Amino acid sequence: MLDKEAKNKIAVIGLGYVGLPLAFLFLNNGFEVIGIDIDENKIKELNDCKSYLPDITNHELKKVLNKSFTVSSDYELIKEANVIIICIPTPLSGTSEPDLTYLSDVGNSLVTKLNKGQLIVLESSSYPGTTRDVLKPILEKSRLQIGKDLFLAYSPERMDPGSKKYSIKDIPKVVSGVTEECLINVVNVYSKVFNQVIKASTPEIAEMSKLLENTYRFINISFINEFSILCDLLNINVWEVIKAASTKPFGFAPFYPGPGIGGHCIPVDPLYLKWKACQVGKNSELIDAASRSKKLISDHIVQQITKLLSINGDNINNKKILICGVTYKRDTNDMRESPSLPIINSLLKKGVNISYHDPFLKNLVINEYELSSKDLTEDTLRESDCVVILTDHSTLPLNKILEHSEVVYDARNCTNGKNGRAKLFHLGGGQFLY
Repeated sequence: MLDKEAKNKIAVIGLGYVGLPLAFLFLNNGFEVIGIDIDENKIKELNDCKSYLPDITNHELKKVLNKSFTVSSDYELIKEANVIIICIPTPLSGTSEPDLTYLSDVGNSLVTKLNKGQLIVLESSSYPGTTRDVLKPILEKSRLQIGKDLFLAYSPERMDPGSKKYSIKDIPKVVSGVTEECLINVVNVYSKVFNQVIKASTPEIAEMSKLLENTYRFINISFINEFSILCDLLNINVWEVIKAASTKPFGFAPFYPGPGIGGHCIPVDPLYLKWKACQVGKNSELIDAASRSKKLISDHIVQQITKLLSINGDNINNKKILICGVTYKRDTNDMRESPSLPIINSLLKKGVNISYHDPFLKNLVINEYELSSKDLTEDTLRESDCVVILTDHSTLPLNKILEHSEVVYDARNCTNGKNGRAKLFHLGGGQFLY
């Protein structure tokens, strides 16, 4: 059992959008942290005091590096830790099935380096049974008994990259353990850095809770995107519809349209659930339908933009489109599953001349096309036949865009209530364009 009062040394494996902020949460609470990642470029950037995440500054990194924070690709350092937290990708295979290769690789890398009394916590999203049926047997190769010599827990990550509203410590933390002793240990550790820790009675419940959270969002975002298309067809403003419906004090939670669903979790986790359902002989028609709607919204936006460019009978070939925002959500550099990519790709195939502005992403490669972020100068805006807002970064100069652009298509409704000389169109604005 870990010492309840001691400041345990924490090892975080995987220093991405989950692992690095989690490492800093422990660092900011006085813990020593070892960061492990197999990406040597990440390790070099961190050791050079260069943060690759907008939520962590170079100054914050410089304050802790080589003092209470050590980063490396060497798993030997694991031996020094009391607590090992795994935050690695759990992507889909080419056939949309769970790919737990990274998890298996990490587990097998740990086996020969584990010490008696260590706590291992898996944070990566996966299907129910992953902790117990996949990770536990690998760790048991060490011949250390889970629940007695080693303690194994699962705690689903709840990160919101780029958000200033919810700090990581304020988001309630669900935890679970393979045994009661495992649960006691993870509660003891996480209670020192999170304001609220929620106990789940089994890892399977904690794993399933993460899939419920993200499948709920996946289905509702898919629905509101399809609903916005219907509103365009019916010449009804979806944003006003949502505002009116949101006045109901019960039985309704607002979701808002956009260019699609991005990020690592929301587009992926429901397919983990679908896969697991198939293992017990049940298909999910609702998840299937929501998956299909991703293409519907991107096709709709491309059709709307195409119509705007050819509204006077013009050929759209070589028309200039400036995309504002390409990351999957505001105020982050995260491009995982970004809905901007299929939209840009479709427009490029139509022969449109694409440029983009994104303060969080300097360069973008789409198939054989290499693009670099442009400054939003008055000349850049005037030269564009259409400015398309796909990501509503808080730094976008919306008044400048509306004043100096010819046509603006806003897929996020961030220009609502603003005026300028540009002709303004919104996704779901009730402006049927094709």
